[in-house]
Amino acid sequence: MSAPESTTPESGAPAAPLRDAATVVLVRDGSDGIEVFLQRRVKQMAFAGGMTVFPGGGVDARDAEADLAWSGPGAPWWADAFNTTEETAQALVCAAVRETFEECGVLLATGAEGEVVDPAALSAERAQLVDKSLSLAEFLRARSLTLRADLLAPLAHWITPVNEKRRYDTRFFLAAVPHGQHPDDATTEAEVALWAGARAALTSWRDGKHFLLPPTWAQLTEIARFDCVDDLLAADHRIEPIQPDVTPGAGLARLSFPSSDRYFEALGDQRTPEL
Repeated sequence: MSAPESTTPESGAPAAPLRDAATVVLVRDGSDGIEVFLQRRVKQMAFAGGMTVFPGGGVDARDAEADLAWSGPGAPWWADAFNTTEETAQALVCAAVRETFEECGVLLATGAEGEVVDPAALSAERAQLVDKSLSLAEFLRARSLTLRADLLAPLAHWITPVNEKRRYDTRFFLAAVPHGQHPDDATTEAEVALWAGARAALTSWRDGKHFLLPPTWAQLTEIARFDCVDDLLAADHRIEPIQPDVTPGAGLARLSFPSSDRYFEALGDQRTPEL
C-alpha cells in the first residue's frame, strides 16, 4: 500500500498526524465458537465514542524503553510482522501489554521464573499506569515481572482515514486470556464490557444493537472464520496496512476499504452515524 495521504480530500488541508497505537483482541473458546472481549466506549470519548471496540490505545513514548525482561519473539520479529522499525515494534508490544492491563486488568506478564501473578494484587500499579505516573518498564522491573510477547500474535494493521481529527496507526494483536485471569470493566473509558461470541457480535451489529467501526468489524469477521482459539492463533493472518479511502460529502458511506461492500450491505440503515 502507498504511504498515507497527507492532506484531507475535502479542503486540501494537512491531515492530522498519525499516532502509533496497539489494540488487543482477547479471545477464548466458547460453546458457539470463539468469544471476544468487547467494550462499548463512553459517548464522551473524543475518539470512537459510543462504539464497540477491543481494549487498546495510543503508544506512550516510554513504551519504547528497552530495559525490561522479555520472553518470546523479540523486537526484530515484531518489526518484520508489522513492517516497522524495531523501536516502534517494541513500543507497540509494550503498549499492547500496558493497555490490556490498564483497560481490563489482564496482565500478559509472569514472574521471573514463569510463575503466574495475580493481577488483582497489582491494582495500585494499574492505577499508576492509567494516570501515567508509572511506565510499563518501571512497573515490570519493580515487580520482577517478565513481559510475555509469546502470548501475543499479530492480526492486522489499520490506519485512520485522513479526514479524522484524531488519527491512529494501529496494529491489532491477538491474545488468549491467560488461565485464571478474568477481564473486568474497571475502566472509565467504557460503559459496557463483556464477552461475546464473534459471530453473535456481528449478528447483533447487523440487528442494530451496537455499532462497529470497519476495523472492529473486519477483525470480528476474520475471527468468526475459526472454530477454536488454537486454530485462530496458529493461522497466518495477512497483515497489510489498510487506510480507508474517503469520498468527500458521502457521509459514512464515503469510506472504501477491502470488503467495504460487505460491510455496508450488512450495515443497511445504520449508515447515518458519522465517524
